[in-house]
Amino acid sequence: QVQLVESGGDSVQSGGSLRVSCVASGFTYVDFSMVWFRQAPGKEREGVAVVQGNCRTTYAESVKGRFTISRDNAKNTVYLQMNSLKPEDTVMYYCAAGRGWWLYFNSRLYSYWGQGTQVTVSS
Repeated sequence: QVQLVESGGDSVQSGGSLRVSCVASGFTYVDFSMVWFRQAPGKEREGVAVVQGNCRTTYAESVKGRFTISRDNAKNTVYLQMNSLKPEDTVMYYCAAGRGWWLYFNSRLYSYWGQGTQVTVSS
């Protein structure tokens, strides 16, 4: 009954922008921190951005200043706005949720995961 469904992945040109979304259901959304991870084949999962229920955020250094995470608690939705995209941003992006208000990228803290959405950035 707990579901996280990502959408919005697409193919864009380098320097372009894209927004991906994650709709949550089946749990008390406001009590959970929401996080975007990304993972390329053969690589470790990388935390991208975290947003708490009170909308406090933190970002990986690699995306700081380019990406913005936000949440609409009325819609149980978290967004990742990606600007100035680079070819190295070409990975699968995953939405995850963990109970509590903290700002970490430790994947063990997140109990619920979506299936991912693919972002491709061409040079």
